[in-house]
Amino acid sequence: MTSGPSPLQGRVALVTGASRGIGRAIALALAHAGAAIALGFRDDQDGANAVQRDIETLGRRCTALRADVSRAADVARLVEDVRRSLGEIDVLVNNAGVAVPRTLEALSEADWHHAIAINLTSVFLVTQAVLPGMRLRRWGRLINLSSTAAQVGGVVGPHYAASKAGILGLTRGYAALLAGHGVTANAIAPALIDTGMTAANPNARPEMIPVGRFGSVDEVAQLAVMLACNGYVTGQTINVNGGVYMT
Repeated sequence: MTSGPSPLQGRVALVTGASRGIGRAIALALAHAGAAIALGFRDDQDGANAVQRDIETLGRRCTALRADVSRAADVARLVEDVRRSLGEIDVLVNNAGVAVPRTLEALSEADWHHAIAINLTSVFLVTQAVLPGMRLRRWGRLINLSSTAAQVGGVVGPHYAASKAGILGLTRGYAALLAGHGVTANAIAPALIDTGMTAANPNARPEMIPVGRFGSVDEVAQLAVMLACNGYVTGQTINVNGGVYMT
């Protein structure tokens, strides 16, 4: 039995927050599936360069581009740079985000605006920027990284939970409007994945997870590839949380 072509051969994927953690794993998994990859990052140039080298070793085209995706001007420049370097964007993975733990007493208005801008507004800005091309070609995949915190509150704080809950509503809104245009929109809601972000949170402990361990970034990346390859799943929240929240 001969293997067929890679399922995403010829497609271009933009992954934001791709220099480490879940974003890095998703970028590598999409590259393995055949896509050319644009790596969006804000600060970690060295990390992004390392991911780019790994992807180019696979024989895939790749570019790493710095942008603050909470700013419209940066987003416009990022999307245009991807188009010039790799072509039109077929798959968008909105992964960029921050998780700054705060107690109720310490939580400030600045914390709120910071979380909403980076975790939620960025999803809206990048999605709006890539949608015209997807609709024109009648093919696109929007994959948004939310969190189980959107469903159960989580261990970071209400500012974070609210920003991630907003992603779920935004995803369903896009899915409903785009279903007839060949564009799907789905969210992935992980809980306590073994990343630097989780390690930096003193409230995160493996015993909080029913399966008894943190999840791996590869377990999240597998779902992203599935959603990128599937044109019939849309408007869904895919939970990868070790049993923290069951539907």
